[in-house]
Amino acid sequence: MIESRLILITLLVKLGVAAAVSSALARARAFQNLLFNQNRRPSQTLGLLAFICVPLALGVWVRVVVPNFFAADISFETTIILGILLGPLSATVGAAILSLPAVLHREYLALPFLVAVAITAGLYGKFVEQEEVWSFSPFIDLSIYRWVRRNLRKPRFDRQVLLLILIVSMEIVRAWLHLLYPNRLFALTTDSWPVRLATWACAAVVVGIPLKIWNAIRTERSLEEQKRLLLEARLDALQRQINPHFLFNTLNSIASLVRFRPEQARELIVKLANILRTMLKDHDSYVLLRDELSFTDDYLSIEVVRFGADKLRVVKEIDPATLDLFVPSMLLQPLVENSIKHGLEPRISGGTVTVRSRIDGGRMIIEVEDDGVGIAPGRSHSSGVLHGTGIGMKNVRERLEVLFGGAAMFDVVSRPGRGTKVTLAIPLSLENADEAQFTPAAARSSTRS
Repeated sequence: MIESRLILITLLVKLGVAAAVSSALARARAFQNLLFNQNRRPSQTLGLLAFICVPLALGVWVRVVVPNFFAADISFETTIILGILLGPLSATVGAAILSLPAVLHREYLALPFLVAVAITAGLYGKFVEQEEVWSFSPFIDLSIYRWVRRNLRKPRFDRQVLLLILIVSMEIVRAWLHLLYPNRLFALTTDSWPVRLATWACAAVVVGIPLKIWNAIRTERSLEEQKRLLLEARLDALQRQINPHFLFNTLNSIASLVRFRPEQARELIVKLANILRTMLKDHDSYVLLRDELSFTDDYLSIEVVRFGADKLRVVKEIDPATLDLFVPSMLLQPLVENSIKHGLEPRISGGTVTVRSRIDGGRMIIEVEDDGVGIAPGRSHSSGVLHGTGIGMKNVRERLEVLFGGAAMFDVVSRPGRGTKVTLAIPLSLENADEAQFTPAAARSSTRS
């Protein structure tokens, strides 16, 4: 029989051991991926068991070889966690690993007892919903209080209280077997009923602590995934925007050319088809600048036909070193469209659109400049709403914010009657980007590259 004071100290240390081990495991990304993967392969399940059981088996070994250091052994509670999370078969394998140091120390009942615990907990895990397992609380008084309140209003079967009863019952059985075979199975036993109650409660709390810690990580990952999906949906919506006026005007231009210049009309149809295919397909978040320029060239070819070669001139000053760098897809066309529609179209004589690119330090600079009418005096463009409705400009600004956060730069300089220049600065590497904003979209692109 162990002294009651030593048992109480052991129980307190045991809580700390459970919290420390579960927190340390939760910080490992590989452990998180294995634990929260619903479709684990057998090799992944063995890897997860190794993560959990190897350090805790060492704890059993420490309990065996170090006198009066019983708190390191939480094999009983760990087997319950394995059962309710992984199922009876995997928990049985974990029970064999955890009981090995005790069996080598001639505690021969450790293996069959932990296997029985694994099967019992595993069957419970099969019986209940996964959310009920994760919501199990280590605060027993609150669990019982909520159970009483719920059943006073509407009596029902509570599976969380059932888990609490199972843990306490198996702890009682362990203590009983220890009294029958003191050298064949380890347990904390005492004649003091308050200490016995504390021992039973501690077992439930040790089971609940890892579940609470890991569930917090699980919830955080779920929120990150929802945020990623929301950003991707928002980005996809922005990428799929198409100006209906452009489509309407282009079809009118093609209709006017069909009878007198059929070859040119055919060429415009092909270019329009290329544009629509690029806009509507499930494209990557990032493309090479040369591909983005090719897409913009199709758009400009249509606009040149609509306006006339004498009214719309296009100049490109592209640094060859930038052609094989990645840029957000559908980046240039909205800017060029904005320059033509709101800068040059109001001018009778038309004008010139200039597209430039260069590398400056760790960023790529892209400029789209026109010599059109500019922004009227007094009109603010601080919000990104430029030249009338400014949908294209706002689109680009929002996409840069989604993809790069504060690492990208969007600047507009306009002189009324003399034109407008839009300057973009895009980081060349992930390290220069705001990782919190950049990672979701980058991950989507990298998986397809």
